[in-house]
Amino acid sequence: MPYREKTAWLSLIAMAVAFGPYFTFTLVTAGSRPAEPLPNLRQLGLYALTAVVQMLILGVGHLYLRNVTPADERTPSDVRDRAILSRAVTFAYYVLIAGMIEVGCFMPFSSSGWAIVNAAILAIVVAEVVRQSVVVVSYRRQA
Repeated sequence: MPYREKTAWLSLIAMAVAFGPYFTFTLVTAGSRPAEPLPNLRQLGLYALTAVVQMLILGVGHLYLRNVTPADERTPSDVRDRAILSRAVTFAYYVLIAGMIEVGCFMPFSSSGWAIVNAAILAIVVAEVVRQSVVVVSYRRQA
């Protein structure tokens, strides 16, 4: 498995572990609690914890991959790697733009506060999942 595919898998796992519970908790508790005025420090703290968990998983994972992967596998990117990354970024860009149009053009008329913030975070996370998934699929297809 190429090193860049391993790092893409690591990113996918980190996002699933960190943001899966965040969005589950946010959606489950959205209707059960009264909306707090901004800034909702509990929600902000939960997001900060989620971001820290993701950074810790990525940091430890990258250190582990760096130690177990031989240096010859961590070569500079070639034409194939750049083409895969370009394709992945293109797909992710369209997903992100669709999410940001929803968040910026439609949601302000029906939602406010953390609903808009969480929708924007979700759009960013989904775009990143699409990017890393395209990388993984592209390397798997060539294997």
